[in-house]
Amino acid sequence: MTLFLLIIWAIAVSAITLSGSWYVRKYQKPDLLIALYITFVIVAQVLAVKISEFNLGFKTFYVPSGVIVFSITYLLTDIVNEKFGQKETHKMIFIAFISQVAMVAFFWIGNRMTPAPFWNFQQPWSDIFNLVPRITIASWVAFLISENFDAIVYAWFKKLTKGKYLWMRNSLSSLPSLFLDSVIFILIAFWGIESVMPLIIGQVVIKWIIGLIDVPFMYANRKIMGYNGNQQPTNLK
Repeated sequence: MTLFLLIIWAIAVSAITLSGSWYVRKYQKPDLLIALYITFVIVAQVLAVKISEFNLGFKTFYVPSGVIVFSITYLLTDIVNEKFGQKETHKMIFIAFISQVAMVAFFWIGNRMTPAPFWNFQQPWSDIFNLVPRITIASWVAFLISENFDAIVYAWFKKLTKGKYLWMRNSLSSLPSLFLDSVIFILIAFWGIESVMPLIIGQVVIKWIIGLIDVPFMYANRKIMGYNGNQQPTNLK
């Protein structure tokens, strides 16, 4: 994938979040944003099985295919944090984590069912969905730490700036969190197996490009929600 295609795909996937903000404006609930968040997280974990080439012109990186989808989960946490507050964001992250655990359990059960004698795809199916335990654990640990870190930092910046400088709290929470996720995941998943520094650098570069692309979408989502940064977060009962 070239840099141009990376930007186009990042914009296209980021634009999906706008539907969640429209739902918030209409119903004053984060239901669709949470559903999108869970979908993005689960799809990213499945796509991570495939390693893709990203040729950015100045350098070529090899990164899990789920990097675009997963990077935008931090945009979704910031959107929910902006409108509904830090507590609701942590709840959303916990729901997504339980959903990941359930997904892996269901795949494990499906992989152990005896295939029909005329079904000839058992081996490729197993190759794709037999997630390596070490990589799965690495993904979960990195997810829980980095996503909750993002929620905490975003809420702290919002309080510090009294609701001003949306771009600052969006970027200064997401970019460090994306870095943290990459470092934790790569170290747990590949330490002692592969050279970890090239993998970390590749993931961080791709994720930071997407994180910067997401900044205008943060403004667009807040506009669609009809939310002013100086307002108090909407409390859900």
